[in-house]
Amino acid sequence: MLRSIILSLLTASCVIADPVPGPMKLFLLIGQSNMAGRGKVEPQDQVVNPKIFMLSKDLKWEPAKDPLHFDKPIAGVGPGSEFAREILKQDPKTPIGLIPCAVGGTSLDQWKAGGPLYNAAMLRAKQAMKQGKLAGILWHQGEADSAPDKVATYADRLSTMITQLRQDLGDDKLPVVVGELGRFRPESKAFNDNLPTVVAKVPLCALVNSEGLTDKGDKLHFDAASARKLGERYAAEFLKLAKP
Repeated sequence: MLRSIILSLLTASCVIADPVPGPMKLFLLIGQSNMAGRGKVEPQDQVVNPKIFMLSKDLKWEPAKDPLHFDKPIAGVGPGSEFAREILKQDPKTPIGLIPCAVGGTSLDQWKAGGPLYNAAMLRAKQAMKQGKLAGILWHQGEADSAPDKVATYADRLSTMITQLRQDLGDDKLPVVVGELGRFRPESKAFNDNLPTVVAKVPLCALVNSEGLTDKGDKLHFDAASARKLGERYAAEFLKLAKP
């Protein structure tokens, strides 16, 4: 399954439609399933905003609506759409372009520079950047790295990946926002407790808390309402980083 997802990302047509009225403010969405979104899609999630776009699987710009991601058939509501709506409130004149690249079930080691996931995200980001400027990276991942040995090295590994990602994208000051795992998952505590160390190692990086957010009944994925709330929190932290 993962191989087929990566192949489809890498072999998609590189022709991008141009439905937007000017350069966009772009955001790269990467990580695993809670960034891809697993919340139930409701009517409100299908309402499009004429200023918010998403890069489709075949690298075409489309009006954004959930699910943004296409990693698995169960993709649903994640934090990306609500994040975009909140950012647009602060700058209503500039269109927003979301670049969905998250893949459920993936570990940080699978996102290392030079690997298929990293390369696919890089391809999509660089194609998107023909239509605007990359403004930030949203990262939500960690369920696959919650074992004690993985937690112990997570800060160094993520810092290395982000440093390389910024370098390859041509902006060493690109803001990065990282989110806590759901606190409803017992294994998340040690991982979340370590995240301040992670953020401290990455310049221009902010941490989003998951306090009070609820799962969809599986003790793993945020429900739709919580995914939207998480998106609001990502936006609030990004706006702090992006202040002149």
